[in-house]
Amino acid sequence: MEQSKTVVKIVQRLFFYEFPNQNTNNTTSFFHSDILPRLKHSLSLTLKHFLPLVGNLTWPQTSYKPIFVYDERSDAVSLTVAETDVDFYRLSGTNEFLEATEYHPLIPNLDVSHERAAALALQITLFRNCGFSIGMSMHHAALDGKSVQLFVKTWADMCRSRDCDDDDRSKPLYDRTVIKDPMGLDSIFAKQLRDLDNGPDNRSLMPWSFKQVPSGSVRGTFQLTRAKIEKLKQYLMTNNIEQFHLSTFSVTCAFIWVCLNKAEEIYLSSQISALGFTVDSRSHLVDPVPETYFGNCYVGKVVFADAKRLVGKEGLAVAVKVIGESISSFESIKGSVLNGAENLVSSFIESFSRSEYSEGIATTPSRPIVYYIAGSPGFEVYSSDFGWGRPRKTDVVSIDRARAQMEAFASFFAQGLE
Repeated sequence: MEQSKTVVKIVQRLFFYEFPNQNTNNTTSFFHSDILPRLKHSLSLTLKHFLPLVGNLTWPQTSYKPIFVYDERSDAVSLTVAETDVDFYRLSGTNEFLEATEYHPLIPNLDVSHERAAALALQITLFRNCGFSIGMSMHHAALDGKSVQLFVKTWADMCRSRDCDDDDRSKPLYDRTVIKDPMGLDSIFAKQLRDLDNGPDNRSLMPWSFKQVPSGSVRGTFQLTRAKIEKLKQYLMTNNIEQFHLSTFSVTCAFIWVCLNKAEEIYLSSQISALGFTVDSRSHLVDPVPETYFGNCYVGKVVFADAKRLVGKEGLAVAVKVIGESISSFESIKGSVLNGAENLVSSFIESFSRSEYSEGIATTPSRPIVYYIAGSPGFEVYSSDFGWGRPRKTDVVSIDRARAQMEAFASFFAQGLE
């Protein structure tokens, strides 16, 4: 019987760094003699503290859930070093659309199979006399966004400090007992995953697969400055929406959600539109978990709204209201973030299978389009300085299922800020 895939996906992130001292003519030589050796050496020091990333994920018959296996004699993180003649400033810029596939050569392949999966793969690509990129592929079963950034920041700190392995630096916490689980969610989730598709004993470690990126798909970068976000908040307060949760996150997500619905004319094919986002649960549990906890400690939330109302005059207020109510519901009471968590896997599968990413526009009014938020400003990814300055640009590559309506989205995005 063919094994099915898990609902876990591969996360791919890309960092672009511009060379310092652009007036010199030997930047390529400088990369090979200074930058690359420092990156590699500091990576080896960092990985001593992140051994799960060096090992492999397995799911033996003797374990009800996946486990990490690390063999110091043979296991290692795959690191690819490449060079390219592609225009560095075009790929790392924000002024034009890019073909969705243009980033793909900069991202390493992650070795995964049904029985065994690597946790991390890295690729460093040299753009001659311009800069370099660091591409990462990670198995989401191994770590969440918070843990990813802990690893990246630790690596960057060690590289910037000339490989000083400082014992005072924050180290990852692997103690799973810090998460209290009176409901037995651990075993519930594991059973739901084993029962997927061809259950009842599906132990595949293959990630969720998407359809191929449609031909002509493009990627765009849109910037919401602090001033523009405040302008959106002022608009909502002027229209008596101040009682809602007017955080930067809720207002930003609401604005993007509205623009997406207008650009793709969701109301023509579906009565309902949905927005999914994840919540870092470390500080929201009854017994708070340390910020350095390494692994996955988040829950997914999906909010719904009438598609026609989202594209109407009050669309932004409608979106902010449902997002704000969802956030307020778990911020008000410690531990409430886990309300309904026993159904998390099944509800995620249902909403994900309905999403545009996997099936295209819904064909019946009862099946909402689901958009998902990837990443978080709270990760502070632009603070990842390895010693040659902050990244010129960083992007999540694993969301590049963009559609041809990007130009329409850009227009609505600009109009909404005027």
